[in-house]
Amino acid sequence: METQDITLKITDREGVLHEIVAPTDMAMNLMEVIRLYELAPEGTIGVCGGMAMCASCQCYIKSDHELPEMGDDEDAMLAEAFDVEDNSRLGCQLPIKPEMDGLEIELAPES
Repeated sequence: METQDITLKITDREGVLHEIVAPTDMAMNLMEVIRLYELAPEGTIGVCGGMAMCASCQCYIKSDHELPEMGDDEDAMLAEAFDVEDNSRLGCQLPIKPEMDGLEIELAPES
């Protein structure tokens, strides 16, 4: 089976745009890719380990990609989070898929 890497455009909390390559065959989520590339300081993203129990991986979706529906846990967590926008999602709840190629996101401010 052929592996497919996709390109993501991620703006970090300092406003710097990073164009990164993410594998779609490793069952990673957006938060894990951000950690892998160290686009946020250690301990400031994915604090709960990807369980949708903190909002440290909140990001703003800047492109109009078709993304998985928001689950109840994610919805509830974002209801309590700071700096939430209409386009907010938790990176840990977004598995890296081929159809996300070119996805543009911005990391929400550290709360």
